[in-house]
Amino acid sequence: MSYHPIYDHQIEYLEAGDLDGLLSQYADDAKLVRFDRTISGKEDLREFFAGYLAAIAPFKLVSTDKYTQTDDAIFFEATVSAGGNEVKVYDVFMLEGGLITHHFPGLK
Repeated sequence: MSYHPIYDHQIEYLEAGDLDGLLSQYADDAKLVRFDRTISGKEDLREFFAGYLAAIAPFKLVSTDKYTQTDDAIFFEATVSAGGNEVKVYDVFMLEGGLITHHFPGLK
């Protein structure tokens, strides 16, 4: 299966711990929506992802378990090794103009 470049790059940047690369995929006014809070805009995303990358290191994709995409969305479930633990994750990326405008992450 061929994955959207946003997905491929997201994994690449997470595995490399590349904060600038990760942020390059997000629109300036992007929102990351979690159950406990919403992070809005590049500055807040930078602060969030800096802590997130530190917490999940080392990060490695184990498998992409489910994946679908449309012209403006990517939805997937994956198994990852994060911070020494194997976990199941799911994410939805809403896209516009080749960038992530909304990101909905979660753990199973």
